[in-house]
Amino acid sequence: MSSAQAIFEELDFTYAQDNIYFQTIDSILDAADRLALPKRLKLILSQPKNELIVHFPVSMDDGSVRLFKGYRVQHNNVLGPYKGGIRYDNSVHLDHIKALAAIMTVKCALMRLPLGGGKGGVQFDPRSLSSDELMRVTRRFTSALGTNIGPDVDMPAPDVGTNAQVMAWMADTYINLDTKRKVSGLSVVTGKPLSFGGSMGREKATGQGLVYVLEEMLPEYGMSIHECTFAIIGFGNVGSWTSKLLHERGCTLKAVADHTGALYEEKGIDPFALDRHVQEHGSISGFPLADPISEEEFYCQRVDLFIPAALEQMIDLEKAEWLRCKVIVEAANLPLQQEAESYLLGKGTKILPAVLCNAGGVTVSYFEWKQNRQSETWDLDRVDRRLKRVLIQAARRVKDMAKQQQCDLRVASTCAALEHINEVYEMRGIFP
Repeated sequence: MSSAQAIFEELDFTYAQDNIYFQTIDSILDAADRLALPKRLKLILSQPKNELIVHFPVSMDDGSVRLFKGYRVQHNNVLGPYKGGIRYDNSVHLDHIKALAAIMTVKCALMRLPLGGGKGGVQFDPRSLSSDELMRVTRRFTSALGTNIGPDVDMPAPDVGTNAQVMAWMADTYINLDTKRKVSGLSVVTGKPLSFGGSMGREKATGQGLVYVLEEMLPEYGMSIHECTFAIIGFGNVGSWTSKLLHERGCTLKAVADHTGALYEEKGIDPFALDRHVQEHGSISGFPLADPISEEEFYCQRVDLFIPAALEQMIDLEKAEWLRCKVIVEAANLPLQQEAESYLLGKGTKILPAVLCNAGGVTVSYFEWKQNRQSETWDLDRVDRRLKRVLIQAARRVKDMAKQQQCDLRVASTCAALEHINEVYEMRGIFP
C-alpha cells in the first residue's frame, strides 16, 4: 500500500489509482517518505485547504441565459498567498484542478517564492463565445469568487484558454467591487497587459525560464543548448516562445504538432514564421514551409529534446514507445501518464520535470505582484536577470537532491520543495 493510499484510507476517502489527483498526491507523499518527513505534513498536503465551486448565470449575445460552473482550489498557503492559473476549457473538473493546485504548491516551494499553490477554472470552450460573452463570463466568475481572491489571499493568473485580456477584466471587476483597493487591487491577478500593471517579460516567462533550466541542466548529459534538435507539441504561448528562444540559441526545430496536426522539416522550421502563421490562421495547419506528417511520424522523430507544451496526460504508453529523444522537457504540467513515464525512465530517457522547467511563469508572476505592491516598474533586463537567478538556483537544488537521494529529477524536485515546506511548518507550528 502506498503512502497516499494509507493516508486516504485513514481519512476515509476512496482511493482511485487512475485519478489524476491521487496520482499527484502519491508522488508528493512518496517524496515525503523518502525524506522521512512527519506524518502531520503528509496529512496536511494530502488535501487542499479550500475547494470552492460556483455556479453563475451569464447573458449571451442572443438573449439567452447560460449557467456556468467554476472552480477555485487553494491547496496550501504556509509559504504565502495562494497563486495559480485560471483556465477556460471543456476538460476542467474538480480533481484536475486539485492536482494542478498541489503542483503549484510544490513549484512555488521549489522556487523559494513566498507563495502557496492554487488553481481555478471554468468548464467551457472559450473559442465558442464572442469577446463580449467571454468578458461577461469573466466578470461574473470574478464576482462569484468574491473575497476568496485578493492581493493578500489568492492571486490568479493566465492558463489554458485565458490571456492578458481576461486578467485585465478580472482585475477591473475586482477593483470595482472593492472600492477600498483602487491601487492595491491591481495586484489581485498577474499576467495583465503591460499598460494595466503587467510586467515586462511575463509573456515569454515560461519559455524563458525553461531555456535557463536547459542551459544549466544539459551539460550534465554532455549536451549543449546551442546544438540541439527538438520537437514540440503545443504551439500556444509557451510552445511558441520556447521554440523562438531556443532557435535564437542555435537549436533546430525539426517537428511541431498542435490540435490540428503535425509538421516536419529536416532543415528546421522557422518558429518566428510559424508564429506569424498561427497568429493569422489560429493553428499550425497550412504552414507552407514544412510538410504535414502523421501523429506517429511526429513522435518517432529522432531529436535531442522532446518538449510537451500542451495539455496534461497527453503522452500514453503507446506514444512513449514511439519517442526517439534523449531528453523530455516538460513545458506542460503532468504531460506523461504514469505507465509512459515508467517506460521512458526504464529505457534511460532523461525527464526534466514541469515543476522546474515551467516555473518561469509563476516566478515572473511573483515579480509582477511585487511591482504592483510597491508601485514599481522593472525593465526587461532586471526581470530576466532575476528570473535566471531563481531558476538556476532551483535547478542546482534539484541536482544536489538527485545526487543525495539517488533518484530521478521529478522525485528530486518534489523532495527539494517538501524539505522547504517542512522547515517552515517546523518554524510556524500548527495553529493554535
